[in-house]
Amino acid sequence: MSKSVIFNERDAEFLLYEWLKVDELTQRNRFKEHSRETFDGILDVAKQIALEHFEPHFQKLDANEPRMNADGKVELIDDVKRALDAFSAADLMSAAMDEKVGGFQLPMTVARAVYMWFQAANASTYAYAGLTTAAAQTLYQHGSQELIDRFVPHMASGRFFGVMALSEPEVGSSLGDLTTRGEPQPDGTYRLFGTKMWISGGDQEISENIVALVLARHAGDNAQPGPKGLSLFAVPKFITDDNGDLGERNAITLVGLNHKMGNRGTTNTLLEFGDDKHRPVNAQGEPTSGAVGYLIGREGEGLALMFHMMNEARVFVGAAAASVGQRSHLTAVRYAGERRQGRLPQDKGQGGPMVPIVEHADVRRMLLASKSYAEVSVALVMFCSRLQDEAQTAEREEDREAAALLLDVLTPIAKSFPSQYAVKASDLAIQVHGGYGYTRDFPVEQLYRDNRLNPIHEGTHGIQANDLLGRKVAMRGGAGLDLLVRRIAQTCEAAGGGAGEAAAGAGAGADTQAWAAKLRAAVERAVQVTRTVHGRDSANAALKDAALYLEAMGHIVAAWLWLDMVNTIDSARAGEGAGEGGVASSAGAGSDATFYAGKRAAAQYFFEYELPHALTLLDVMENASDVLLDVDPKSL
Repeated sequence: MSKSVIFNERDAEFLLYEWLKVDELTQRNRFKEHSRETFDGILDVAKQIALEHFEPHFQKLDANEPRMNADGKVELIDDVKRALDAFSAADLMSAAMDEKVGGFQLPMTVARAVYMWFQAANASTYAYAGLTTAAAQTLYQHGSQELIDRFVPHMASGRFFGVMALSEPEVGSSLGDLTTRGEPQPDGTYRLFGTKMWISGGDQEISENIVALVLARHAGDNAQPGPKGLSLFAVPKFITDDNGDLGERNAITLVGLNHKMGNRGTTNTLLEFGDDKHRPVNAQGEPTSGAVGYLIGREGEGLALMFHMMNEARVFVGAAAASVGQRSHLTAVRYAGERRQGRLPQDKGQGGPMVPIVEHADVRRMLLASKSYAEVSVALVMFCSRLQDEAQTAEREEDREAAALLLDVLTPIAKSFPSQYAVKASDLAIQVHGGYGYTRDFPVEQLYRDNRLNPIHEGTHGIQANDLLGRKVAMRGGAGLDLLVRRIAQTCEAAGGGAGEAAAGAGAGADTQAWAAKLRAAVERAVQVTRTVHGRDSANAALKDAALYLEAMGHIVAAWLWLDMVNTIDSARAGEGAGEGGVASSAGAGSDATFYAGKRAAAQYFFEYELPHALTLLDVMENASDVLLDVDPKSL
């Protein structure tokens, strides 16, 4: 595999086969029809479609964002439909779905690598597909068989698209205050009334139908206030029969489009459910009010079911940030190798040719920083996807439970670390380009704008921080945090001498032992501070610096993964762990030697320049004043 400026194929190969050993999953019943050959084949198809159909209109779509015509329909450039048609024709929409609905039934780890090709190539166009996959999986796992048959096969084939509709104009992330309501009908359906805001992909003319998963307050006899009163409904743009044949337009109206700084090609909509512009008829042919919806699960389960979709979407957002961050880094590396400017300090005043800017130490600093952020972000979301596979298919129940628990703890980090630090990789790519970085002649300014949306998508840093500190590390008596600490300790132990003399001769040994010691110290400090803040006298006091905690834990997890990846490299160099077909057998020769050296350099950078930041944040948390609680809002 060759290195692409869109997505690092060699890195994906390392993560899949050398580090995560995804080919071992083919021994499990769910994936027994697969092999490394099938995994590589679908990755090659993804690369081809991403480069031929998605990337070419990346900048064109940004300059020609969706428009709402006078007839209320959305106008998009034709390239978007052509790309998504090619994606669907290759059955990539259903890559990780069950064979029962026409899916490939790929491991989620492999599917994640497939999807990241498209997120890197053109996140705006791919968003329509990604949202559809998430909605279809939610319906498949929680919907009735009737709902599954009505919608899921058509979503898996790309005939119908899917979206999720949560927020409202006056509500934002405070979902317990939603006012959109679903009124039960004698025929078992519901009629929905209300307005939904910020709905990505909420309307378009690409697919035949759009199935919106709408969070609304059920208005039946069992209605309750707050989060307990919320239910989840499938609300199609067009009413369908049991075979998926389209009938009338449902009472959903596109009121307007929001125009964002990035990801401009994904329609972002304001939708009205249940107005009088579109009025479906009942069995007697009489016009009715409200948008026809179908209950998913039971009344009152809406928030729990939506969080299932949101948690997957949070890893999806982390993957989007990581993909765009990696593309930004690769673009900057290529530019820095080609752009000649200035001379090295020792050569100034002596004439001679200018050098590529990659020869300058400060440019190397930026590139090494962006590499350390982007590559560990990709590793983090891939690791979480491997946990998804373990939670679903591990042979022992305790292994499935442990994987699910660790995934639960890591999800807010998997969303927020990439959407903060892979975004920094995009920012650094602009800086490497200098003045050219701010122009549309180069893609990095758009990559940054696209990536800057990810810190807000699917919950801000503050929301993820409160989730991590307020719930995830405290749930089940701290079992999730304990598990994370044990897993990190295992990696540190392996780095402390497990590679043996052969590994030490290849560059391992003293450095990894030193990194392990730093990581152990950071983990011990994090556990201590966690106990301290949880012992404070109010939830407000405990959570006031939750954002610092999230960032510190993100650095600790990133350092852990860097160390674990270096352990894999050192084991290969020591002659251990060469997979089937000798995956690691060429670790010491040619381009592989350069690849592994780059991994080690990025890990060294992270431990020396970034991990200390976690300790600083934890110190601030423990010793910070109450200024955040005491400041008068009027003085801000």
